[in-house]
Amino acid sequence: MSRTMFAKASRSVLFAALFLVTANTLEAQRGGGGGGGRGRAGGAPGGPGSASDTTTGFVITDPATRQRCSSCHVRDSSGYMQRISYERKTPEGWEMSVRRMIALNNVKLDPATARSIVRYLSDHQGLAPSELRPGRFEVERRMTEYRYTADARTETTCRACHSMGRVITQRRTRTEWDLLVATHRSLFPDADFQAFRRGGGPSASDSAPVQHPMDIAISHLARAFPLRTPEWTAWSATMRPPHLEGTWLLTGNEPGHGAFYGRMSVTRGAADGEFNTQASYRYADGGKVVHRNGHSIVYTGFQWRGRSTDPALRSTDTVGLREVMLVEPGWESMSGRWFTGGYEEIGLDISLTKLGANPLVVGVAPQALHVGIRGQEVTIFGANLPKTVAPNTVDFGPGVTIQRVVRSTPDSITVQINVDSTAAVGKRDLFVAGASFRDGAVVYNQISRIKVTPLAGLARVGGVTFPKQLQQFDAVAYYNGPDGKQDTDDDLEIGRVKATWSLEEYGVTYDDDDIKFVGGLDQTGLFTPNLDGPNPARSSSRNNVGDVWVVATFTPPDKGARALKARAQLIVTVPLYVKFVPWRTQP
Repeated sequence: MSRTMFAKASRSVLFAALFLVTANTLEAQRGGGGGGGRGRAGGAPGGPGSASDTTTGFVITDPATRQRCSSCHVRDSSGYMQRISYERKTPEGWEMSVRRMIALNNVKLDPATARSIVRYLSDHQGLAPSELRPGRFEVERRMTEYRYTADARTETTCRACHSMGRVITQRRTRTEWDLLVATHRSLFPDADFQAFRRGGGPSASDSAPVQHPMDIAISHLARAFPLRTPEWTAWSATMRPPHLEGTWLLTGNEPGHGAFYGRMSVTRGAADGEFNTQASYRYADGGKVVHRNGHSIVYTGFQWRGRSTDPALRSTDTVGLREVMLVEPGWESMSGRWFTGGYEEIGLDISLTKLGANPLVVGVAPQALHVGIRGQEVTIFGANLPKTVAPNTVDFGPGVTIQRVVRSTPDSITVQINVDSTAAVGKRDLFVAGASFRDGAVVYNQISRIKVTPLAGLARVGGVTFPKQLQQFDAVAYYNGPDGKQDTDDDLEIGRVKATWSLEEYGVTYDDDDIKFVGGLDQTGLFTPNLDGPNPARSSSRNNVGDVWVVATFTPPDKGARALKARAQLIVTVPLYVKFVPWRTQP
């Protein structure tokens, strides 16, 4: 065969392959597959090792979903709709699907109808609490080193493009997992080279072909995350809109600023499962007081999604904080994350406890108590605390005595304490006014080292075309324990300390100069990257990207103590260019 003929034949094969993938995926996008009649999922589209899936789907009863989605997702006589009836997702997962239909398939939906469809599908085809917990970091938008250990090959395939959190917070039939992969291949053609078809294909021998990574992943996901599960069956039987009205004790921590304590009032909104909130909290370090007003919806009986704003910042902050929390069974507590930022990277860790008549203790500041200290003022935060407190009713354990009670309110008690020079080092439970707080304080005799968290940070340049991704760092002090070695089981975490922050060059090449261009670090540990796009002031007009060290320096208060240093690596990279959620809006 001549080179010309070979080239023509190769192009024909390539075109045919692309046509097959695109045609199959267009069929998937338009609602093909996912229905085997009478609510059954039907057979898989035919990947290696595929098998028939006869799982019964979910009947769609919502008028808006049936009316607006049936032009592509065919509805049968029993009420099952192709594709839609054979998936379960979080509210964020369903929202992403709706956004994709609007962006790619020209679906016409007004915001109110889109929200009603997302709410219906989240409530009727969502996740049970136990199904969501392993992947709650995804909906809370946490940067975490999650490892999926059930199947390393599936993790490698999926994490090539996105986090495993997006995968494990879905449930589908086998047919639907197969169609999802087909959708990926059509929308992102390089996925085949990047992950889906690397290492598979014809075998070197006459044995059966080696499975492609995508085929292995589909088989695993169909087994590990099927549409119908005992957990969902049990939860959907008892699921109902929660009654969360009342006053809640609020506690939290904001990286770079420390712990805060306060209250949140929850009142009923316009409909069942909707709430209005008013929160007020005070930071232990510095005493700053913040007020927030918000509105929320609870999906699937336990998934709190809200947004709140600070009235004092109404003129400058119209977005506020997005609230993602998990309501625990019994409706007595909930926790999660409130966040903002172009990449949801700036946030607060939040815990809420329903207030009753009993006293509660939730925090101590300062938490670290040095041996031998005298007259140290310590504030105990809580709720329903007595207005009058006797010193002998506050107990931090052996070696810590209460000199006097400075002030007492229903929300806090401030005392002066003395710590014996021979007091045992370690964490202390606190007992006060009939309430207790486990590991409420820590007694220490020296700070051996500090650590910067996170140990590896990520920021993205932006500000011109794309938003910036910031990175917050904290410095945490440790005592190395009796063995004198760091990172061993007897280490004692003392807590967050106020450090001095700086940047150092992370040398990768000769005469590296990233530190001049990547951005700046303030004295709270917050790194703000530089602008996106080429920089004419840099050699070859490169972008303002690079690697640097983030350095924290802290001198312990002990007489003659030497300064301690710790550092973390920071990678400053380009914006995230591919994103289904439009940059100009936030869900």
